[in-house]
Amino acid sequence: MARILVFGDSIVFGNWDEQGGWANRLKNFYIKESLNNSDYYYMVYNIGVSGDTSKELLERFEYEIQHRLWEREDTGEKEEIIIVISIGKNDAAFVKSKNCFNITLDNFNLNVKKILIIAKKYSAKVVFIGPACVDEKRTKPAKWDFNIEYGNREIEGYNEIIRHCCDSIGVHFVNMYEEFRKLDYKELLEDGVHPNSIGHKKMFEIIKDFLLDKGVVEENKRLESLKSKDK
Repeated sequence: MARILVFGDSIVFGNWDEQGGWANRLKNFYIKESLNNSDYYYMVYNIGVSGDTSKELLERFEYEIQHRLWEREDTGEKEEIIIVISIGKNDAAFVKSKNCFNITLDNFNLNVKKILIIAKKYSAKVVFIGPACVDEKRTKPAKWDFNIEYGNREIEGYNEIIRHCCDSIGVHFVNMYEEFRKLDYKELLEDGVHPNSIGHKKMFEIIKDFLLDKGVVEENKRLESLKSKDK
């Protein structure tokens, strides 16, 4: 039915989750559903790279998409792709030795616009997952690198740039920053920045439901039938 390409950083890659992260949970969910209904399948590709900023993602983005396109040899029919992007938290990291952010707000704005324009070339269904908030008691500094700090006010600023770019280019936006703020988010974080297994599970549920509610993916007829029986 479609290939879902998930781009991002270590959080997409799945650090600190016993099940491999929210993107891997999404992949396993659709594998299970396709086993129950052979006509219903979404292939999820985890293309997250630890440490990536919008700059590194932009450098590899189009190449990665092009190498995951597929068309049938007999008919030439191209399989639909859905592009999901989650980047920004590493951009918003403050590097104390340089007295600046990893990627400035202006450069981040340009990078996100370029990423989204490329994405729209290949898919009508593009979703951007904004960065979630952090536990500043554990991120100023980050425990794995005392030269780096993460702050919520700064992340919120990068998040707003993503929101604006998505609105202007016509891309779905998941405000994970606000979704986490509704919850006891500090309990969802392993080290103050990366989600733990509970956090990844919550992200998976939010993203899975969003994709369905916005019509990015189709409802599985088996699930529709189960819901009808429950009524």
